[in-house]
Amino acid sequence: MDRRTLIVSGLMSLGAAGLAQARTPTQSPPPEAGPPAPSPSITSTPSYPANVPAQTYSRDEIVNSVSDFMGVTAESAGGLVEKLFAQNGRPTGYIAGEEGSGAFGVGLRYGRGLLYMKDRPPVEVYWQGPSVGWDVGGNASRVFTLCYNLQVADAIYQRFPGVEGTAYFVGGLGVNYQAAGGITLAPIRAGLGLRLGANAGYLAYSRQRNILPF
Repeated sequence: MDRRTLIVSGLMSLGAAGLAQARTPTQSPPPEAGPPAPSPSITSTPSYPANVPAQTYSRDEIVNSVSDFMGVTAESAGGLVEKLFAQNGRPTGYIAGEEGSGAFGVGLRYGRGLLYMKDRPPVEVYWQGPSVGWDVGGNASRVFTLCYNLQVADAIYQRFPGVEGTAYFVGGLGVNYQAAGGITLAPIRAGLGLRLGANAGYLAYSRQRNILPF
């Protein structure tokens, strides 16, 4: 009898434990962690928009730059710059460089400089070209070229024809005009040597030095 009682008691205990477990609410597993929230994107400084007109230089900016680069007084630079601004307005860039040239009827000119435009990095520029005319002599010059209506730096790389020798000479500085594709260049020169007469030719502006000027 005792043995049966023990067996019955054990079965009743197991049944009660199973019933209690069935009544205990089942806990749902914790939600899985989702992907981390995207961090704010870091935008780099935008490049200068190509469709925005290039900024221009004021008269005082050009006078100071010409005076410092050419080694002349502000009064000498101001007289020439004033004439250029009256005829052409404000430039969108300028080239500061050096060149050498020589001629005896047929002439050659080679130069190198940096093109400056506001809010844009300087660009290296070479130029070379022939000329023909009543022209004798040679010179080595510093050249400060004002660029009008130049909207992008790459537009400088082309041929610019011009007529030299009959422009004007103010305060020890000489200037002439070149034009192509709606862009006008006004090189201001001062240097050693002698060039007499007038010549007609062109200057080809390029990214690298070209031995042949044609």
